[in-house]
Amino acid sequence: MLGLDEQVIAALPELGHGLLMTLTLTVLAALLSLICGQIICFIQLRNAWFWRAIGRLYVSLMRGTPAIVQLFVVFFTLPRLGLGGQPMLAAVLAIGLNSGAYVAEILRVNQSLVTRGQREAARTLGLNRWLTWWYVINPQVIRASLPMLVNEFTILLKTTPLASVVALTELTYAGQIVIARTYDATQVLLLVSAGYLLIALPLISAVRHLQAKRRTT
Repeated sequence: MLGLDEQVIAALPELGHGLLMTLTLTVLAALLSLICGQIICFIQLRNAWFWRAIGRLYVSLMRGTPAIVQLFVVFFTLPRLGLGGQPMLAAVLAIGLNSGAYVAEILRVNQSLVTRGQREAARTLGLNRWLTWWYVINPQVIRASLPMLVNEFTILLKTTPLASVVALTELTYAGQIVIARTYDATQVLLLVSAGYLLIALPLISAVRHLQAKRRTT
């Protein structure tokens, strides 16, 4: 029978698969978060009170309810749409939409950096509100928000273990399975932690680089 250390080594492919699932979930959820955040931010900046109310309701709902509850709602709603049995899809939607509310607030705060003169110049060129947002406001807001956005996506990474409740074998869940088989929690958890650092460290480095660059410009 294999010793504990050998069992952990034998389980590395399983942990590697969990790491791949975590990375995939993080990337897809972050993309959804960024897209959703831009749309919600644009809606909240509309003059019509109806659209502003929808945007604020969305942000309040996502920020005011637990992410795990949102995940369960999405997971049990998908079968009604004929999309049952897809934990990755449920996790991407729930985590991405939750993070999108925070991204929307980050962008909304930074949109004030775009001067009124630039907005008026865009209207003079014949751009409507949406084109003004997409070509004039949004690029500047995204650039100014990059450090905060990267921080948000780092937080998003740390929420991915929630996906285990819908049976998605991400890194933490894979680690729990290996621990149950090897009874070696210390080594397995150290490997799991290393896996998260492998994803998070480039994000943390990116934040520091962007902050340093902004201080020098």
